[in-house]
Amino acid sequence: MRVKRNKNITANLFIVLLICAGLMINLACTQKQGESGSTEAVEAAGETATSGNPKGYDLSKPEKFNMPESLLEISGITFFNGSSDMLYAEEDESGRVYYLKLGDKQANYVRFGKKGDYEDLGICNGQVVVLRSDGALFTFPFSQVKNAEVNAQKQDGILPEGEYEGMYADEKSKSLYVLCKHCADDKTTKASSGYILSIQTNGTIKQTGTFSVDVKAIEKLAGQKKISFHPSALTKNQATNEWYILSSVNKILVVADASWKIKAVYPLNSAFNQPEGIAFDAQQNLYISNEGGKLNMGNVLKFSYTP
Repeated sequence: MRVKRNKNITANLFIVLLICAGLMINLACTQKQGESGSTEAVEAAGETATSGNPKGYDLSKPEKFNMPESLLEISGITFFNGSSDMLYAEEDESGRVYYLKLGDKQANYVRFGKKGDYEDLGICNGQVVVLRSDGALFTFPFSQVKNAEVNAQKQDGILPEGEYEGMYADEKSKSLYVLCKHCADDKTTKASSGYILSIQTNGTIKQTGTFSVDVKAIEKLAGQKKISFHPSALTKNQATNEWYILSSVNKILVVADASWKIKAVYPLNSAFNQPEGIAFDAQQNLYISNEGGKLNMGNVLKFSYTP
């Protein structure tokens, strides 16, 4: 009887093991199918905030350049004709345009105006253009950028009343693109208004058109129910005609096509202390500037383009 009982126990254990093995195989298959389905859904929906990086860039692996103390509150950055040999920048308060090579411990500057809340700058049609947060624009010839001081031309009333932080200067079209951070006419949970300006060789600026950034589309791709979008900088990748838009408050990078249709939204990690400036060089390398604070220096992060 003992032998027969042992045989029964052995048979029962074998059956249990077979059942467990079957369950494990089924679970693995189900998980694999779920992962595959998730990937297919993401691919079908297009790029999203969970897709990690814009094509050609790794946002987790920047080359970091600390800025001199004078650029602790670095805001806008730009290059002349895409040349990364010299970075041009401004900060929030002093009414100066700085220029330096990345890695320099000191920066030279030209004074163009009184103290104020300056947010972005660009170089277009032979002119340096600086954007103040209230929408006022200051221009002076790029040929004078290495002077100690210049008499900049101030122009206001071109942009509607509001708060502005982002501007891109397009040398090809001789145009400026300015994006509103907060304007009275905007419902920031639905859209952000933008304005297209033309600039002449004498620095004269006039408005020639408008555009709009769809905040609802940003919400959808970011996977959030509600976003009050406050853009802090924008630039254009001339190789792809895509717009790159920063929102420091939301800590996101938004990519749109040439017609401003939102393509992707990327969350920014803690390396981006306070992203306020953005630019591409002629080799498609991406640069993002961050304001510093009590514990951090202002910096510029370089993301090398990898085809």
